[in-house]
Amino acid sequence: MPRIAAGPDQATGPNRTTRPDRTTSSSGQADGSAHWQALGTLVHLVVTDPRCLNEARHLLTADLEQVDAACSRFRADSEIRALRTAQGRPVLVSPLLAEAVAVALRAAQLTDGDVDPTVGAAMSAVGYDRDFERVPTIGPPLVVTTRTVPGWREVHLEGRSLTLPEGVQLDLGATAKAWAADRSAARISSRLGCGVLVSLGGDIAVVGPAPEGGWRIRVQDVTGAPEDPPSGPYALIAIRAGGLATSSTAARRWQRGGDVLHHILDPRTGRPAEPVWRTVSVAADSCADANAASTAAIIRGREALGWLARLGLPARLVDATGVVFTVAGWPDEPASDEPASDDQRPMSQRPMSQRLPARRR
Repeated sequence: MPRIAAGPDQATGPNRTTRPDRTTSSSGQADGSAHWQALGTLVHLVVTDPRCLNEARHLLTADLEQVDAACSRFRADSEIRALRTAQGRPVLVSPLLAEAVAVALRAAQLTDGDVDPTVGAAMSAVGYDRDFERVPTIGPPLVVTTRTVPGWREVHLEGRSLTLPEGVQLDLGATAKAWAADRSAARISSRLGCGVLVSLGGDIAVVGPAPEGGWRIRVQDVTGAPEDPPSGPYALIAIRAGGLATSSTAARRWQRGGDVLHHILDPRTGRPAEPVWRTVSVAADSCADANAASTAAIIRGREALGWLARLGLPARLVDATGVVFTVAGWPDEPASDEPASDDQRPMSQRPMSQRLPARRR
């Protein structure tokens, strides 16, 4: 059964990039998987029929190139960057960008604004203003303290007509990668008729016939190359459909003055969320829902435990001291560092189909 690693999203530089057409199992037979770099992160593709791998890879590569051209806030020629010249006027956007924005707005609604696509300017203000591998790891203190985020309700999308208030910069980083995984996995499975797993930086979508026993996924706080999983405690779970996502305050970090910053902003302050959780992993009926929930959980802090439980979303939360909490049917883990057994039961997954009442602050 295929076993996939999932953990904190980390940018992968050229020294970590591999581009095989396919990898091989210990027996030397092609196992229907490949990994490479795109969207500033590690891409892992697995198909249940190895004969479909080459075409699946071509389809996924083309999809990710289109998503990058539409949604990257770092490319000068991207469609989303061009919106900055609209000056509050409605703009007719491509079907692809319209879909990406719709996914981001849905995530904002379902998380009561925790996942807000209007944090683009705030993200740049704290230093994340270019591809992450080019962000200086150490720099002078920031003059920014608290920055008002315009808010997702100020974004209006009607079909392909998008209206942003003047000065608003969209950042789809919290949703686009997970949505792209869902979109490509569904397209590949429909086109080729096989089971498909797409992992983009650890945000995983699976579609089509699953392997016997489900897609087995190793969830761990420490990341490593796909062919060399790191040591340390981990959870071994199985999913048959939907998605799994991990959000982290331990990855994509940089320092300004004495402040250690990370890439998950609380839209109410425009500053990185308090690092209550080192990582949060969530399973849902889509990768987009799983990622919205895991990101919101980072921002909600301790309140996330009850919130995820009420939504019925299986989740694994690791706090800053390394203590693991699980909710809503996430399989129990060993009490020691011993590896989890290989017979972990598959989890049921649900959509984020309801919006919870606003939190008191």
